Amino acid sequence: MSDREPQFLDIGKPGARGARRIAYLNDPSPSPGGIGLFWLAGYKSDMASTKATELAAFARDRGYGYTRFDYSGHGLSSGKFEDGSIGAWLEEAETVFRSASQGPQIVIGSSMGGHIALLMLRRMMREAPEEAKRIAAVVLIAPAWDMTEELMWKQFPEAARRELLENGVYLEPSEYGEPYAITKLLIEEGRNHLFKAEPFDPARPVVILQGGEDKAVPIAHARKLLEFLTGDWAKMIEIPDGEHRLSRPEDLALLFATIDELAESTSA
Repeated sequence: MSDREPQFLDIGKPGARGARRIAYLNDPSPSPGGIGLFWLAGYKSDMASTKATELAAFARDRGYGYTRFDYSGHGLSSGKFEDGSIGAWLEEAETVFRSASQGPQIVIGSSMGGHIALLMLRRMMREAPEEAKRIAAVVLIAPAWDMTEELMWKQFPEAARRELLENGVYLEPSEYGEPYAITKLLIEEGRNHLFKAEPFDPARPVVILQGGEDKAVPIAHARKLLEFLTGDWAKMIEIPDGEHRLSRPEDLALLFATIDELAESTSA
């Protein structure tokens, strides 16, 4: 993952219910006040994933700062995956952002991380506007907005919904390996963090990178973001043959070029 050990942030009182230790890596920009990149991983992904590690090399080469972390129940952070929820992971994202990153940031969220990125921006604009000002731009890779409701619960067959409600968990088959354990907690708590396609002005550039062959986050779902992100801030770049992960060399090159363009425009 890295040539150095991660640092840890404690959330909640040690030993208390809900307390967890969050692992993160932070490389400040070598230039005072320089742009940093803040990475938000997807569901069941971590800061050692392909895109996260390629971004680290890119940031180092370009002189950007870079902050990444593992949600609770993921990677090197504490906790059980099945105890996780959108609210908990959102709290962790905001805590790491406010505690570890410095200066202006381009927030980059992949899949569920795209949902977390928008939620974090919206909440900070309401509750911590000075901190929100540090978010110069947002890049969303196959953004799974309102994931728990629109892409999980509403798409489950009746038998899966029944299993989840009766047993508290549904094992959803995954093309990426072992099944995903979708919990009743994840679905029900996730309803506290929905956009419901209600108008939201992000007040800074938002670029969406979306694959046309994405089966996990259909392109039509990503396109709907353009309908409720107001203020003419958002644009979408469609990759016709791109799949969900968008980790091919050409996908990464597009991501890096997008970041460079945003960094140049926001620092001008």
